[in-house]
Amino acid sequence: MDHPRIHWLSDPTVLAPLAVLALAWVLRFRRARAEAGPRAAGSAQAAAFAGAFFALLLALASPLDGLGEDYLFSAHMLQHLLLGDIAPALLLLSLSRVMMRPLTRRLSELERRAGWVFHPVSALAIWLGTMYLWHVPALYDAALEQPLVHALEHVTFFCAGVAVWWPLIQPVPMRHGLRGLWVVPYLGAAKAGLGLLGVALIWSDTVFYRYYEQVPRIWSLSALEDQNVGGAIMMLEQSIVFVLALVVLFLRALARVEREQETRERLELAGRSEFSAKRRPA
Repeated sequence: MDHPRIHWLSDPTVLAPLAVLALAWVLRFRRARAEAGPRAAGSAQAAAFAGAFFALLLALASPLDGLGEDYLFSAHMLQHLLLGDIAPALLLLSLSRVMMRPLTRRLSELERRAGWVFHPVSALAIWLGTMYLWHVPALYDAALEQPLVHALEHVTFFCAGVAVWWPLIQPVPMRHGLRGLWVVPYLGAAKAGLGLLGVALIWSDTVFYRYYEQVPRIWSLSALEDQNVGGAIMMLEQSIVFVLALVVLFLRALARVEREQETRERLELAGRSEFSAKRRPA
């Protein structure tokens, strides 16, 4: 059977924003590398951006888009997790503080004026609130039936993802950024909070979304089985991302401590050299 929407898209309204994002990132990456060397813009940032770009491309332009919109709730779930969780995290990891310098002062001023917006509790509320709101059956079905609502859903998923990852990754130093052991309960609350929705989808014996009862069924999956698979995908993705995020954040913290130690050692060495020079007889 031929499924007409299961193919890569060439829609300029999708590809043009991705191309602009890639161009802007590459230009800023090259400028930061010229200013501060590979530590400020190196292979780690490049790999993270490549991952973010691929996640966005997979979510918006691959056959996954048509598969999720026209046939399978589970494919739509994977698309939303790419847009709202994986792509935002990788994009923020691709931005070093040197790369973000043009925006640092403005963002710091914004935090000073509206600090509650940047607080981790607010970020967590934005993330979970957005995810749960769009999974209300009436809104979920409306997004699938109306292109403008669907586009709004995708944009808000991505923005909510940026919000929840920002206090953890902090491409710009923030007063309300998370440090030390506070990372664990915050990340746990985000992932477990969304995982509960996955549990509801897995164990439900009722199809929540009328839209998927009306579309053609493929791969011998009933609408209820498809919904159960979607819940399992959500739970599995949240669990994997939780573990990987803890590892990455630990390695970043370790690297930051090493850089701070190197800086202290250089300052101490410079101070001793200056003191020795002053004690030498004229």
